[in-house]
Amino acid sequence: MKQSRLMSLVESIANVAVGYGVAVVTQILIFPIFGLHTTLAQNLKMGALFTVVSIARSYVLRRLFERLRQNT
Repeated sequence: MKQSRLMSLVESIANVAVGYGVAVVTQILIFPIFGLHTTLAQNLKMGALFTVVSIARSYVLRRLFERLRQNT
């Protein structure tokens, strides 16, 4: 069964939304170990930027693999 472009995007967003929370909590816990001290607002902004990049990456890879599947 073929996945539409819209559903590819929806799946990517859902996947990354869950990852966003995990990333922010991880940053809060790990950054101080490496001597990086950031505010909650900074962590949320960094997490948001990484989230946008992750959505784009996930979407492009999903579409690439869908095209490869169609060509086989």
